Amino acid sequence: MFEYELHRMNHAQLVREAAAQRLTHEAAETAGSARGPRRLGRRGRAAAEGRVEDGARGRFVRAA
Repeated sequence: MFEYELHRMNHAQLVREAAAQRLTHEAAETAGSARGPRRLGRRGRAAAEGRVEDGARGRFVRAA
C-alpha cells in the first residue's frame, strides 16, 4: 500500500510539473512575438548552410 501511495504522489507531482511547463510554453508563445523571428532565423541559417560531407565514410572502424 505504501508503494502505491508513493506512486500516486509521484504521478500527481509529474502532472503538476507538466501543467506548469505547458503554461510557460503557452505564455512564451503569446508574449514571444519578438522571439519568434529570431528562432526562425536560427533555423533558416542552419538550413541554408547545409550538411558538410567529405566522402570519408570509412574513417572510423567499427568496434569489435
